[in-house]
Amino acid sequence: MIAVIQRVSEASVNIEGRINGQIQQGFLVLLGITHTDTDEDTEWLAKKIVGMRIFSDTEGKMNLDLKSIDGNILLISQFTLHASTKKGNRPSFIEAARPEVAIPLYNRMIQRLAEELGRPIQTGEFGADMKVSLLNDGPVTIVIDSKNRV
Repeated sequence: MIAVIQRVSEASVNIEGRINGQIQQGFLVLLGITHTDTDEDTEWLAKKIVGMRIFSDTEGKMNLDLKSIDGNILLISQFTLHASTKKGNRPSFIEAARPEVAIPLYNRMIQRLAEELGRPIQTGEFGADMKVSLLNDGPVTIVIDSKNRV
């Protein structure tokens, strides 16, 4: 499971002309799920995301997590994070999980993030054509792969 975490001042996702999710200060998280991911990946990654200390404290050091700043999460599924570009110029998405595997894990990630944060999060819609807008704060972007946790 790959998460691209962007520290944002604001972010939103638009689906078919309507805003599906919108946050102010917090994290826009792009989530890629592969066929070998399990519920253990969602548990570990949710804790890691919510605990990520990348907001500035009073001394300007990245030392605060989402809870410390009363931040929010906008979670977007993005299968293209598992693109293979080894051959040619057309990416292969063979490592991305099929919907029957990915959807339950995406829904579990929503639940886990909400549990870790202590309140509901905002989301896109799995498989939808989404228009994501954000104001990256910093910019700060962190990539976490749950397979690299040991």
